[in-house]
Amino acid sequence: MTEPVRLLCFPYAGGNARHYVRWRPPLGPDVEVHPVQLPGHGERIGEPARHRLDEVLADVRGRVAGLVDRPIALFGHSLGALLAFECARMLVGEFGVRPVRLVVSGHRAPHLPLREEVLHHLPDAEFLERLGERSRTLRALTDPDFRRVLLPGLRADHAVSETYAFVAGPRLTCPVTALAGEEDADADVAEVSAWQRHTTGPFELVPFPGDHFFVDDSWEAVAALVGERLRPR
Repeated sequence: MTEPVRLLCFPYAGGNARHYVRWRPPLGPDVEVHPVQLPGHGERIGEPARHRLDEVLADVRGRVAGLVDRPIALFGHSLGALLAFECARMLVGEFGVRPVRLVVSGHRAPHLPLREEVLHHLPDAEFLERLGERSRTLRALTDPDFRRVLLPGLRADHAVSETYAFVAGPRLTCPVTALAGEEDADADVAEVSAWQRHTTGPFELVPFPGDHFFVDDSWEAVAALVGERLRPR
């Protein structure tokens, strides 16, 4: 009997990884969905949020150490794509585990330079205002108290994203699937297709209708595609 694949799911900046729980029914028993909740988010809201990639990866390392006895795949959207990629490299380099597949979504390839405005250093009011211009999710959060609760995690996530510096290393050998929103202003299809550079294994680019948040608007279709790629053939 084939062991279920453990799918580690990383959220976008400011996102709650628990949203991936809704993937469990459609993915069925062949895929174990493991949301990777970062400190300062969701049920970990009381913990200090991490502002640097190495701090986030140190936390993730402790989370995945007990999961490497089964086949592992990774999924991440936006900032989560970077975290999934770096976690995949960690699994190979530190645990000797080759992921079954890496699925990256809504983010340019990691070697490409940042082209968005840097926001994480701005005062609170200006940070939220400028971020609201780019994020319809944040625009929908009009309760000032709720915004204050989310602010530390949002700022930390953007600090991680905006200070990320790609360090060259051995390419992955696992299959990589890259998902792109056809109208995504944050990561266009060409930038997402450049993920091909980071694996010697099979690569595919899958475009989806919609903007940066196609992962939410079309989550059933995204989950179905991921499940199809991970099920035994």
